[in-house]
Amino acid sequence: MDKKPIIYSTPTCHFCQLTKEFFKEKNIEYTDYNVAEDADRRQEMIDKSGQMGVPVIFIGDEMTVGFDKDKLTELLGL
Repeated sequence: MDKKPIIYSTPTCHFCQLTKEFFKEKNIEYTDYNVAEDADRRQEMIDKSGQMGVPVIFIGDEMTVGFDKDKLTELLGL
């Protein structure tokens, strides 16, 4: 797959966990940045998305915020 998802998340975020479970169920490799512990990645997320809440997910050039199964399915071409 050429569009490996990047998720900015925190360990306590329910919607982050749902997103990661969705990726695992679909055998989608993804990169996970824990913005609770990584201040540089947190600032990167804010700069790229304008969002302070998680999850922020990038798939290719597309961004989605929160767990939206239909949107993720569409962006991943599943």
